[in-house]
Amino acid sequence: MNFIEGPRVVTEGELQASSIMRYHVTKSYREQITNSGYYEQLKYIVEPSFQEFESPGTLDTSGELDNTVFPGFQHKYAQTGLVMATDRCASYCRYCLRKRLVGKDSDEIAADFAQIAQYIRDHSEITNVLITGGDPLVLSTAKLDKMLDRLLPIPHLDSIRFGTKTLAYQLKRFEDPALPALFKRIDEAGKAAVIVTHFDHIGEISVEAEHKVRSLRDLGVQFLNQTVLLAKVNDDPEILAATFAKCHQMGIRPYYLFQARPVKGASHFQVSLRRGIEIARGINQRLSGIQKTFKYIMSHHTGKIEVLDLGADGRIYMRYHQNKSPEKIGKIFSRPHLEGACWLDDLPEDEIQRRP
Repeated sequence: MNFIEGPRVVTEGELQASSIMRYHVTKSYREQITNSGYYEQLKYIVEPSFQEFESPGTLDTSGELDNTVFPGFQHKYAQTGLVMATDRCASYCRYCLRKRLVGKDSDEIAADFAQIAQYIRDHSEITNVLITGGDPLVLSTAKLDKMLDRLLPIPHLDSIRFGTKTLAYQLKRFEDPALPALFKRIDEAGKAAVIVTHFDHIGEISVEAEHKVRSLRDLGVQFLNQTVLLAKVNDDPEILAATFAKCHQMGIRPYYLFQARPVKGASHFQVSLRRGIEIARGINQRLSGIQKTFKYIMSHHTGKIEVLDLGADGRIYMRYHQNKSPEKIGKIFSRPHLEGACWLDDLPEDEIQRRP
């Protein structure tokens, strides 16, 4: 098997033991990153590395299995229903948070959409659905339309989100003449059609992608972008500020800057929380007020935690952006900083945390 560092003979058992996911990258993405001027950074997104064999961690870092109601449907936060529509992507990110299922024939994929829709109908607190995977836009438009047949009549749903990296990986998907009508259906049903793009680096954003975004915005589609903070790839405030400024210019709101997760075979992408805080501050120093819309987030099994700052008292200050318990949302808490810590579980609890 070819790795960034060179060829290496590996057995199927070694690949499974180290949770090395399958390798696949589209020709168009390879051409984009090769011609971007940033190939030496962007190759780490899709090219396997020897480091994957030495990266400890787990395969479910945010408690997805604990919050699964039916196969392919999660309900962790009150207002959001999450649909795992597919276990395939156009290309495979080496830092994938769902490598336990992506690129495989998984039993975690939505099988009974009528059952899922009935659950949403019975839970009026669910106001939005996130369709993800894998990447839902690798599915045919006809399959996505069948999902909408179930979702659009539900009165308390006000938005449908699609989480996708196809605008970076496979722009040809957006040449499908049936796709604009799908988003128009959502808009005409009185709901917000939202595409959450996944641009990790300005070198991934092609001129053609910008044209596609602008044409979809004309149909009423709203755009958000999420980025993962990745060692060797984009751990540079100048690069990320340029990426977010470009997204803003295109009409995509920078949404989350995710701390890379301690996923087995991918934890080498993590930067320390100290460095992440420095990078987030450096990004904000380079952006105008209206461009500062991202939050630096750790998607932990207890909830989405916004990382705020490292105080002069040696404590990292954080806030729950989302939590299963509504009373915890928005609350600021802190833990003693430990040099090299990359995740909440790396930070020691102290007497302040243990008091009843």
